[in-house]
Amino acid sequence: MTPVELSRTVLHAVRRAVDAGELRVDVPERVKVAPPGPGGCGDYATSIALQLARPAGQTPRRVAEVLQPYLADAEGITDVVLTGPGFLNISLYGTAPALLVEEILRRGTRYGYADGPDGPDGQAVQLHCPHDLRAVVVAQAAARILRSQGVLVRTSCAAPLDPEWAAVLGARVDAEGPAPAEVAVRVRPVPVAPGDPDPLRLGRDAGRWALLHPAPHDRPRTGGEHLVQRESNPLFRVRYAHARTRALGRNAADLGFGADPAGLTATETGSETGAEATAPQGVLAALADHPRVLAAAARHRAPDRLARHLVTVADAALPFLPTVLPRGAEKPSAAHRARLALAEAVGTVLAGGLTLLGIDAPDHL
Repeated sequence: MTPVELSRTVLHAVRRAVDAGELRVDVPERVKVAPPGPGGCGDYATSIALQLARPAGQTPRRVAEVLQPYLADAEGITDVVLTGPGFLNISLYGTAPALLVEEILRRGTRYGYADGPDGPDGQAVQLHCPHDLRAVVVAQAAARILRSQGVLVRTSCAAPLDPEWAAVLGARVDAEGPAPAEVAVRVRPVPVAPGDPDPLRLGRDAGRWALLHPAPHDRPRTGGEHLVQRESNPLFRVRYAHARTRALGRNAADLGFGADPAGLTATETGSETGAEATAPQGVLAALADHPRVLAAAARHRAPDRLARHLVTVADAALPFLPTVLPRGAEKPSAAHRARLALAEAVGTVLAGGLTLLGIDAPDHL
């Protein structure tokens, strides 16, 4: 069972409890599942009971007790344990981390995409923005993310775009002119401050990142900090982590082995036991959270959520990546193949996210 499938299973358990009259709540649209934190157990945990406690008029612990048997009865789940104030810790048949990595590698850069259209009655969402470079770039990236979730989207700008916007940053819209009558969403992030450096001077990738990474209500910084090749630059960390995963794949091929997630398990430290390869929970949690982040970024028309999530993925993965390849005279083992699969999953998620933002994901830095 993949994280997405488990999330649906949790939602189904909530619906069953509501239908049985044991809970009086509105069933949420989505549920987050992630590897358990400190004090947790099993393969995944969810805080759904804490989320539903107030509307249900019950304590989180009581809501969790109601949901526990419905989850334990679901196919693919071997055990459900309550911890803390009401966390549900779920154990699955098979090895959940391996299944997560298998799903990412199978779906490639489309991991996290919705299976089918879910737009409003099949009608296109219209994103309209003023004649402002940041607004155009944000609308364009938001449209790409919405399309990844199966939503039909059209973008428009109040006036014709400056040719340089497209030539340098690849900024484009579907239509130019006054807002159509059916406009549903106006995209108006805080523009670059007068007198600040022109983002066009940063080039396509750094310029788009400078405009997309801050929240819409924050003033973007458009200085040369986005071009520096050091850890202080979030864009560099994301692209560097991606390039490292690709380099690991090339190096592993030179050593005569490839990726295989079988045997991959989760741990707090990432230390290895026997033939199994353990993966840091932070990396697994960030990868498992990617579909939820994409859905939230689409729902709120907020590419900045995806940009910050890519930084989270990169920062969680960078300390792990040096452990992937054999060291010294060590021979490649099943553990090395499993860790390589995890590294490739990281690279896949980073590449897919950067592509949605319209930013290149180079294999070499």
